[in-house]
Amino acid sequence: MTLRRPFAAAVLAAALAVAGPVPTGRDRAEAQDHRQSFFPAGVWYGGGKARAPMLERDARAKKEIWRKDIRQIKALGFNTVRAWIDWASGEPVEGDYRLDTLDVLLELAEEEQLKLVLQVYMDSAPQWVGAKYPDSLFVSSNGQAIEPETSPGYCRDHPGVRQADTAFYAALAERARRSPAFHGWDLWSEPHVINWANPTWIPNPEFCFCPHTLRRFRSWLEKKYGSLDALNAAWYRRFQSWDQVEPSRMSTILSYTDYIDWKAFIVDKLGEDLRDRYEAVKAVAPASVVTSHAAGVGLFASPHHWEGQSDDWTMARQVDLYGTSFYPKHSAFVDRDVPWRAALLDFTRSFAYDQDRNGFWVGELQGGFGTISVNVSPTVTPGDLKVWTWTALSRGAKGYFYYAWYPMSSGYESGGFGLNHLDGTITERAKLAGSIARVVDRHQALFLDARPPRAEVAVVYNPLAHFVGGRQRAAAYGGPQGEVVGIERDSLLGVHRALFAKNVPLDYVHINHLTPEKLRQYKLVVFPYPLMLPEASARVLADYVREGGNLVAEARLAWNNERGFASERIPGLGLWEVMGAREAAIETAPGGRTTLKWTGTGLEGVASGSELPARWYKETLEPIGPGARVVAEFDDGAAAAVMNTHGKGKTLLVGSYVSAAYQTRPTPEAERFFAALLPWAGVTLPIEVSGAPLEARHLVSGDEVLLFLFNHAKEPAASSVLVRLPARPYTATDIVHDRPVTVEGVETGVRMQVQLDPGDVQVIRIRGR
Repeated sequence: MTLRRPFAAAVLAAALAVAGPVPTGRDRAEAQDHRQSFFPAGVWYGGGKARAPMLERDARAKKEIWRKDIRQIKALGFNTVRAWIDWASGEPVEGDYRLDTLDVLLELAEEEQLKLVLQVYMDSAPQWVGAKYPDSLFVSSNGQAIEPETSPGYCRDHPGVRQADTAFYAALAERARRSPAFHGWDLWSEPHVINWANPTWIPNPEFCFCPHTLRRFRSWLEKKYGSLDALNAAWYRRFQSWDQVEPSRMSTILSYTDYIDWKAFIVDKLGEDLRDRYEAVKAVAPASVVTSHAAGVGLFASPHHWEGQSDDWTMARQVDLYGTSFYPKHSAFVDRDVPWRAALLDFTRSFAYDQDRNGFWVGELQGGFGTISVNVSPTVTPGDLKVWTWTALSRGAKGYFYYAWYPMSSGYESGGFGLNHLDGTITERAKLAGSIARVVDRHQALFLDARPPRAEVAVVYNPLAHFVGGRQRAAAYGGPQGEVVGIERDSLLGVHRALFAKNVPLDYVHINHLTPEKLRQYKLVVFPYPLMLPEASARVLADYVREGGNLVAEARLAWNNERGFASERIPGLGLWEVMGAREAAIETAPGGRTTLKWTGTGLEGVASGSELPARWYKETLEPIGPGARVVAEFDDGAAAAVMNTHGKGKTLLVGSYVSAAYQTRPTPEAERFFAALLPWAGVTLPIEVSGAPLEARHLVSGDEVLLFLFNHAKEPAASSVLVRLPARPYTATDIVHDRPVTVEGVETGVRMQVQLDPGDVQVIRIRGR
């Protein structure tokens, strides 16, 4: 299908006329109905064996060859193909849209009764863009412009590029919306400022510093500060005009507010760019589902990343569904364990369901062993796909797509990530994955309606923690680097890992989105590695405790505010009063490691003398106020933890990083410490497992419960599972094995006796009679 320039102009005008996320009236209702009517369980397939984002040529001539693949995909049990198109192939000449591959795949999907989701790649850009707009190249912080080799394309901050970008999306929407097989989009795979292109000749690159991005940054600053005088005061500068304002490029001893602003701008810019594309397709195809997905979510990323890092909560607000890639065995020496995988998906669930959003798709679910050049991952088995897929579904995924039907046929990932062999041989992995898709397809309504339960435990996710010192990283001065590198990530993972075996529903809450209403549902809030936070968030935390909440925080709480300015006392921003303590002394522990010895009472199950490993700081605390008492000491007898009452709530301040230490050096005593926080805060567990340990998660659909049980052990498990529910008669069915499950009504809910083989999964539907 070829669309010419007049058509492109028309659809672009329609796209730019849209001001909101979904047109009002009947279109809005249709879009909502469409989102809730279909659960895609699919595979990546772009026609033939070309790897994304590449396409095979002569699509029309290959239709019947491709039909064999499409029929095989359907025969295994999948209901959706995830196709793709890159800008370079789709618009090789300005205004001349070549959508032959999309045409053929939509026809095949319709003829074979499958749905199609379209992945769009704009970083693979046509050469005419650079010829027409030679000033649209990405520019690194050293001033060097990047000539694309197809990727990374051109900077979208150039107004001409942005207009052409939006027109391409609108043209795609005009074609796709006419097919009954078309279900929706992924507008942007793993969003960054610059994607999948590493300028290896530039030391420490960073993007983008082109004139158009700088102009946009200045507009952002003007909106934030209102005047040049206010900016000068914030940055400690003496700019005479806005044209003199540049992003931070180096570390200075004065202030790094300018660097924080630059990275905050990048977050907002990426969100706005995604929104532009959303509005372009919604203007033309309002009933389609519009999504995007992160590379590895912010739990594992840093806002310092040179490619330009997005923020998951910001991106989730721009589209219908925002999800993640999921590669547990990505490449050599990578075999991410069960708690790691669970944390990634719990983090995804947290931003995807925040503010009553609609969930997420797993945009890329690893289908086979991974490769990066000569590095090859551990083997991916059918059992791996079983556990990975049901783990995603247990967190409320509303769609998933295995990457990919065929292995990668070229590039540094050549030979990797395929469900099947490149010669077309179908694997046991693919058969297993198809059998899961059949189960999901049979229970579409149940999986679409089911939502995660309300958690009573929250962990504060705080991207600002990465910014302490600005561009100046602590490791630059040597010392025990291994104990500080990744400490932000390890702190967030450590809390989750410590509570994982207890099957605790746990949310990650973003520091920038804390409100009294948001925190009210949580009985326990844990704030690991809390070195920098917004002043407004400090007030919300104080109110939370005052009204009866329970807060656990670690060393140097609110040391800096969101501008990077130090507090007069620590805990800062008034939180010393809430925590009932102040910092009396601080040092980096020898070797970056220390130990806290529990000396007090107040945590059931934590005996006096219990030792808690900790990382990095040794912060000596001084209790303040009548309700404060020392409950742990360092080896030299200095106060290491203080428990306090404040208003109607309780607090515990720990003078080091026990959360990060648990991620790298877990101990039974530390596990008991974290578990003891639950009864201390009055947390009620919705599911209890006795006997052999199982991972137990659940979703709620009206008065029904969908219970997911995983045996991650190498031995069979015989367990008793209690699910807390209102007292009434219940029936239960294992929907994976299609068999009834005997349940016993008890005062607090239902109890069942289950047996699972090693690596087995049971998904049990519990319904009231």
